[in-house]
Amino acid sequence: MSDTPADRLARATPPTLARKVRGLSDRTIAWIFVAPTILLLLAINIFPLIWTIRLSFTNYRANRPNEPVEWVGLRNYERILTDPDIWQTMQATAHFLFWTLVLQVLIGFTLAWLINRKFRGNDLMTTLIVIPMMLSPAVVGNFWTFLYQPQIGLINYAVEFVTGIPASSFTMLGSVTLAPWAIVIVDTWMWTPFVMLICLAGLRSIPDYIYEAAEVDRASKWRQFWTMTVPMVLPFLMLAVLFRGIENFKMFDLVVLLTGGGPGDTTLLSSIELKREAFEKWRTGYSSAYAIILFVTVFGLASIYVKALNKVKER
Repeated sequence: MSDTPADRLARATPPTLARKVRGLSDRTIAWIFVAPTILLLLAINIFPLIWTIRLSFTNYRANRPNEPVEWVGLRNYERILTDPDIWQTMQATAHFLFWTLVLQVLIGFTLAWLINRKFRGNDLMTTLIVIPMMLSPAVVGNFWTFLYQPQIGLINYAVEFVTGIPASSFTMLGSVTLAPWAIVIVDTWMWTPFVMLICLAGLRSIPDYIYEAAEVDRASKWRQFWTMTVPMVLPFLMLAVLFRGIENFKMFDLVVLLTGGGPGDTTLLSSIELKREAFEKWRTGYSSAYAIILFVTVFGLASIYVKALNKVKER
């Protein structure tokens, strides 16, 4: 008689239970294994979402749990959508999203194209480039805050070299005009390697025989790039934009570490405003409505973008 772990488990199983298990279909057994995961997702994701939707129609305040909760209907949504300060934060978020995505795509794709040429030291260069992506946002925020210091910050001296403005007379993080760009620079430095890796995967998925056939047809390098490389890498590039767009829309920790949400409203992103409403002003019902509006905005834009991505993949 064999004595494998499976055999020992079979002998240890009570006969009545064994008969019941043998009577179950494969579909039922599959649901038994999947059910705990579904219940966990419902508990962690679905229930909080439903609860947030319910709170968004009330004037509930988390710091006053014993006060009566009043049903206010759509009043919170109306106040949010007609508040000019909210639209100002949306504008700051859109500015941050646009420039970070543009810079990360351009620089990330360029780096991927250069690394894909397989020069000497290729692996070492790739490792060095991806280091910023491995760091914690807290480390990156503190590191770049030091670089932006007016007395010893290297960035200020670089600006002084280019513009002639004394480095000790200003700080980028304290300037209403330059603070948003300071955040864009840090996020681009940190997450461009992510875009580069996805683009590199796309470039290396292109078969070599396609380029060999193009050379036989005497197609120039420039024509190969625009008619072969870019179209075949475009789905990977769009996927990177989708991931980075969703993450940057939720950007919070890095901005707070660098600027604390200031100066003014130029770096006040939607996520920071949501945190202020929920945990500083304690307007829980109002902030719940704000969170639902942000969720619908991200979900709607992402759905449209995914449809466009699928059309590009089908070409």
